[in-house]
Amino acid sequence: MNKIIESPFQVNEHGYYGQFGGAFIPEMLYPNIEELRENYLQIIGEADFQEEFRSLLKDYVGRPTPLYFAKRLSESIGAQIYLKREDLCHTGAHKVNNTIGQILLAKRLNKPRIIAETGAGQHGVATATACALMGMECIVYMGSVDIERQKPNVERMKMLGAKVVPAESGSKTLKDATNEAMRHWINNPKDTHYIIGSVVGPHPYPDMVARFQSVISEEIRLQLKEKTGKETPDYVVACVGGGSNAAGAFYHFLDDKEVKLVAAEAAGLGIDSGKSAATTYLGKAGVLHGSKTILMQTEDGQVVEPHSISAGLDYPGIGPIHAHLFDSGRGKFYYVTDQEAMQAGYKLSEIEGIIPAIESAHALAALEKMELKKEDVVVLNLSGRGDKDLATYIKHRK
Repeated sequence: MNKIIESPFQVNEHGYYGQFGGAFIPEMLYPNIEELRENYLQIIGEADFQEEFRSLLKDYVGRPTPLYFAKRLSESIGAQIYLKREDLCHTGAHKVNNTIGQILLAKRLNKPRIIAETGAGQHGVATATACALMGMECIVYMGSVDIERQKPNVERMKMLGAKVVPAESGSKTLKDATNEAMRHWINNPKDTHYIIGSVVGPHPYPDMVARFQSVISEEIRLQLKEKTGKETPDYVVACVGGGSNAAGAFYHFLDDKEVKLVAAEAAGLGIDSGKSAATTYLGKAGVLHGSKTILMQTEDGQVVEPHSISAGLDYPGIGPIHAHLFDSGRGKFYYVTDQEAMQAGYKLSEIEGIIPAIESAHALAALEKMELKKEDVVVLNLSGRGDKDLATYIKHRK
């Protein structure tokens, strides 16, 4: 875990995935990013770090999460569908894998204060949880629109001792929360670690977050071998906003060309409606939150406000690893509307007894668009549970 991996789809020694990545940062953040870049591989590769990290994943987070064969969903879709149950992690989503890793890293860097941004609230809850576990101060930035539509997660963060700060600029969603967190970090560079929740931001964040989330695909390989006798599926499917759950699900399959990597982006009210977050369809290369990636922007480079019914996918860009997967053709991207995602969420609830997060429902809806054969083995990363989205489900159904 402590080396740059030589692969056309992994980050290189300069922090790039193909043409995407890098670290485009204000001068005041340079010491923080350099400190992180110079130390993260060594620290997370140390035996005592790995022992503590793996122990907490097992006994606190509840890993390994099950790889569940969804029989009725398989019959409905016409393929062999396995669900990687990240929704069963402590706190209800995959986000905690990363926050546990980064909180241990922050402690070793002697950073007692933690800040974070959150969209759906799952990363905020996971960060607040890790801070409570370690007795560290926690401040979470969240768009005021997201605060309104994700109230249960806001209350959970506060109960865990975190201070939730509303972002009131722009669309008042994830992009704006990230802007506010960046500003806070610039003003508090010495004692504060910024736990970014997705594979976005300046290098080394995208690589670091992907490594912590790679436990997902590590487990998939072992569990699939036990269930099918073969550790590589035909498809791995995941939703992509920033893309941390997809990066984790894809990580140990990136160089297995026979495994097709499928990403589901949020098309909102439709890709040409002006109310969408389908970045790879609507975007082009540019710099967002410290890295070069694909983002939705106007002709003169102003960021276009995204839209998705899913707070976790309501982001105008994608992580540089996903921009490279799209640009290179290694990944196949589908665009899922709000309506299609909600229907997929209802369907899984009714035929498998699992209420998915609306983010994960986008990945489920992509199954309906794929040309699958009955014998195809598909692993879908069910990145979060839908409890937090119950109000949105109820409102949509009326």
